[in-house]
Amino acid sequence: MNKGRLLVIVLIAAGIIAFFAFDLKQYFTLDYFEAQRAAINAEVQARPLRSALLFFGAYAAVTALSLPGAAVMTLVAGAVFGLLWGTVIVSFASTLGATLAFLSSRFLLRDWVQQKFGDRLKPVNDGIAREGAFYLFALRLVPVFPFFAVNLLMGLTTIRSWTYAWVSQLGMLAGTVVYVYAGTQLGEFRISAGLVLAFALLGLFPLAAKKTLDALKARKVYAGWTRPAHFDRNLVVIGAGSAGLVSAYIAAAVKAKVTLVEKHKMGGDCLNTGCVPSKALIKSAKLVATMKQASHYGLKDTQVDFDFAEVMERVQRVIREIEPHDSVERYTALGVECISGEAKITSPWSVEISTPAGRQTLTSRSIVVAAGARPFVPPIPGIGDVGVLTSDTVWDLRTLPKRLVVLGGGPIGCELTQCFARLGSQVTQVEMLPRLMIREDPEISDMVLQKFRAEGVNVLLGHKAQRFAVENGEKVLYCEHDGSTVRIAFDELLCAVGRIANTAGYGLEELGIPVTKARTVEVNEFLQTKYPNILACGDVAGPYQFTHTAAHTAWYAAVNGLFGGFRKFRADFSVIPWATFTDPEVARVGLNETEAKEKNIPYEVTSYGIDDLDRAIADGNAHGLVKVLTVPGKDRILGATIAGEHAGDLITEFVTAMKHGIGLNKILGTIHIYPTLAEANKYVAGNWKRAHAPQQLLAWVEKLHAWRRS
Repeated sequence: MNKGRLLVIVLIAAGIIAFFAFDLKQYFTLDYFEAQRAAINAEVQARPLRSALLFFGAYAAVTALSLPGAAVMTLVAGAVFGLLWGTVIVSFASTLGATLAFLSSRFLLRDWVQQKFGDRLKPVNDGIAREGAFYLFALRLVPVFPFFAVNLLMGLTTIRSWTYAWVSQLGMLAGTVVYVYAGTQLGEFRISAGLVLAFALLGLFPLAAKKTLDALKARKVYAGWTRPAHFDRNLVVIGAGSAGLVSAYIAAAVKAKVTLVEKHKMGGDCLNTGCVPSKALIKSAKLVATMKQASHYGLKDTQVDFDFAEVMERVQRVIREIEPHDSVERYTALGVECISGEAKITSPWSVEISTPAGRQTLTSRSIVVAAGARPFVPPIPGIGDVGVLTSDTVWDLRTLPKRLVVLGGGPIGCELTQCFARLGSQVTQVEMLPRLMIREDPEISDMVLQKFRAEGVNVLLGHKAQRFAVENGEKVLYCEHDGSTVRIAFDELLCAVGRIANTAGYGLEELGIPVTKARTVEVNEFLQTKYPNILACGDVAGPYQFTHTAAHTAWYAAVNGLFGGFRKFRADFSVIPWATFTDPEVARVGLNETEAKEKNIPYEVTSYGIDDLDRAIADGNAHGLVKVLTVPGKDRILGATIAGEHAGDLITEFVTAMKHGIGLNKILGTIHIYPTLAEANKYVAGNWKRAHAPQQLLAWVEKLHAWRRS
């Protein structure tokens, strides 16, 4: 630590210690002022300039050191100096003190905090980068956080000092006037209409300030647009995938007039090309793999005979069986108007819908964008010449590819890799990163890798696709690996390198609604876009692209869109689970060890090997583990990962525990049916308990038992 920082720390510490050591806080109470009112008034009348300067210095010092007493001093300023001069003195003194506190925080802590907690401060930094002055003005005008906390925390951000000073003064001015006015009434020390009004203003000011701030922001955002005099709908939803269906259902359930527009198929990706077909294919492939291991279950080995086309037709039958859940008929019966057509937002309150019958425009108080996402196909040279299958189009296959290249080692790539390998394709999986499923811990990734290789998958890690070509009628992929070129011949290419949000073609660009660096629609914590009445949810808004999180965010989008004028709800992403349905199945909620290390979050790890679990042994699936991260020394769960049979089902116990603050002790104390896979959750809690057993107490208990035996 350099001398400058040390000196600042010493000065701040000396001021704070002196304040409490000499009981200076007694001078910053209304009781003291009332007792000394006559003497103070006499001093102010005799030496007004000196009194004002002394008061100014004391006020600035109190706010700079974040000491208690600023609120009382503001009231005293009104009582002693009157409304005009009291406001002037307090306004400039509070700004000076706030700026000094801001600069001290920046000088002492900003570099260290940004380096250590930069990821947690990202929402604040993003807000400052977008519109720092307005962001600060909102914090000052609506005192949601104590001003001393704003001073210290804003010093850790990148906002300019001069901007901080003038915006703080402007933002605090209205509140200062209200408090100083209250002080002018307190100066009389009697109940009066003015005093009652002053306290009423103190109570109502935050609400009025917030409404004023919202009105100013709305005026700025909606400038140039004409708001309809009346509306055709309460809500128009664009997209009938998981997020859109849930948004429309919620609106209909609360008796709002809602229209749902879908240009393709009801149910979106999940029903038609994602979750449902992939899980149907996984089941068929797993059955094939299990039948090939008949001897493992005490049966005679058998030759598995099947037709790939029939397997893919079964996938379509499963889709058709689930389709009624997401159908036009069902949602119409629920009270949702369903329109098959293309929607385009033409103003913050209107949507143009194009159908074969023509065009119509609906006005709506709110609009929910739930346009989903699509597979991303990277612009690798030659990729268009060889033909590309994606998670959208692979379901059209009716002939099993002999040689299949899967580009990508994420969840989708891994699930489809294993499916096609089990069904008989020679699969080569190409991943440019050093591990499969890079978001999971290394040992979890390795379990999946070893299983894939045992089943004949040629997994190429650290291989970067450079170009595709057709050579003598044969499709070829050239990859770079450790400085050399690797040639891979194949018959079909399946690209599974990620998904990209659908943000173009329905009016966002024309309205100037921005997208993020991740190319999702930019929304705030309430899922509102640039226009507060236009909201976005599901894959198009992120940050997670799962069906269950799409439904989760849809609730917030619908409720905030319908009732945001009365109350808004922040989207809660604190406990988000997910699963990859490979074999072994991998499920996670919260932090894993890799993320905890990246974010410098202290943790303890407790594991339990499923190879020791009675039910897993009986089922012939004795592999995998349960891994839980907890706060050091406590049973509070930070995250859990399960690898093994039915991991996606088993993780629910930890999801519930994290959501409702249940620790490992209570999981251990909960009866789990024997023999079930769910016992693994109890056993990992038991391992944690053993690791935290009170050894000193147990030693005394051992002596007690020995004494009782004697």
